[in-house]
Amino acid sequence: MPHLEGTKIVNSTPLIDLTEDFKECAKSVYKFELDDNNLKVYGKFDSTLLSGSIKVRAATHIIHDAIASGKLKGSQTVIEATSGNFGIALGLLSKIGVSVVALVSRKLQEGVFKELRNENIRIMDLDMDICPAPGMENRADELAAKATAGNIRSQLSELGFNPEIFDINIQEIEALLAKQDIINLARFLAKIYNLFCPKQYDNELNVDVHRIITAPEIDQQLRENGDSLENYQIICSFGTGGTSGGLSQYMAKKYDKKSIHVVFPIPGQDVAGIRTKAKASGLTLYKPDTFAAEHEIDYEKAKFLLKFFVDKGHDIGESTALELFAAMQMAKSGNYKKFIIIVADGIEKYRKNFEQISKKQLPINISLEEASSIVNDYDRIIWVHTQYTPKEAGIEMLAKSLGVDKSKISVPKARTINELLSTQKIPEELSKELNGSKGKSLLVCMAGNTSLMTAQVLASKGIITQSLNGGITNLPEGRGRNPGEYIKAATE
Repeated sequence: MPHLEGTKIVNSTPLIDLTEDFKECAKSVYKFELDDNNLKVYGKFDSTLLSGSIKVRAATHIIHDAIASGKLKGSQTVIEATSGNFGIALGLLSKIGVSVVALVSRKLQEGVFKELRNENIRIMDLDMDICPAPGMENRADELAAKATAGNIRSQLSELGFNPEIFDINIQEIEALLAKQDIINLARFLAKIYNLFCPKQYDNELNVDVHRIITAPEIDQQLRENGDSLENYQIICSFGTGGTSGGLSQYMAKKYDKKSIHVVFPIPGQDVAGIRTKAKASGLTLYKPDTFAAEHEIDYEKAKFLLKFFVDKGHDIGESTALELFAAMQMAKSGNYKKFIIIVADGIEKYRKNFEQISKKQLPINISLEEASSIVNDYDRIIWVHTQYTPKEAGIEMLAKSLGVDKSKISVPKARTINELLSTQKIPEELSKELNGSKGKSLLVCMAGNTSLMTAQVLASKGIITQSLNGGITNLPEGRGRNPGEYIKAATE
């Protein structure tokens, strides 16, 4: 691991000059020239770290402190809510005999689940996002909370935990599930079962490691080249806020400036391991006043950059593609010329989705405006969710927004969508809905996440569908309203 010895950081991850490939990508993929001789783009390749991601920096720092301070005993199990990379990093603890339980969203890409399992982590997969969809906090249906609690109880029992302890605390657990608060659920389970929770989402050690190691490490590498981090804009994505927070603190203290640009996918898009801006806003470590700027980037445009750089031999993941695309737009504007791109992880765990990227493919995500303009090209508009179903008012709102008769909208059973996502096989009920003469359907869900996952699974089977970006909660008539007015918990 990179660490401080005396006044020097040792075991640094590579800082690689990407400038020429960056220029070539702009020209060949996006058809514009970046001919400024002062342009400089470096990638900080934390994808080369143990476990394959930047998250091992924070995991190591937090666990080292926990062991040294006695907060973590050798006999304790570690439990945490994770979008993938932090859990994979924690899995390295199995090599010193520490057991890890990860609470993860069932939405995770197949390759992420595979890596989690490779690290001997005990997985509890939940049909909820780690951060709830905008507008759903405190509004989830009680029946859905009870059903999810039953699922968690069953999984805990299978992992060897005493279900009687769970039953004694069922009210608190269901209250957390009603808010879709998986982050605090992990902490509560740690409390009642005497486990250790790293609390990555508000642990200042998550920030600290990037302030005292990552930022000085990049600065040290630049100084060795006769340069300084003072001259650069640093671009990173947002998962927990640790990286952006630590880098921001370093730049403020060392150079008295704001240089951190934080990148998010646009609302409704699901880019592995990172948050949309709306989902970041509720997290403790999200401190936008310390950033130079925030950028919301359409992954459907950035994915062609991902393909270009991976085909060139660079081990970058989906979030890095957003960062590089943001840098490209900034460089095009002429306002900035020097960039550090934080390469948080590599491509391997996202390989299946990556292989589907083609310039000839229809965009898998589509805006309401775009979908409305081609709505007659769809056989059906299909609601897809594993927990919720639209009320009659929701169906009418969707039909009105798209400009179609509500008879064109299909609502398969929730268990049908659950079966598709869990088995990666198309159930007969859904297959019938997809069987139309036009060969294309529009998928809609709550916030655009489940529909995007479903579209990706169907694409791997050669079936063309598109996902409505932002889902039903992002429709003009849905914004600001209680989703309970037009959505209910599915009963079958």
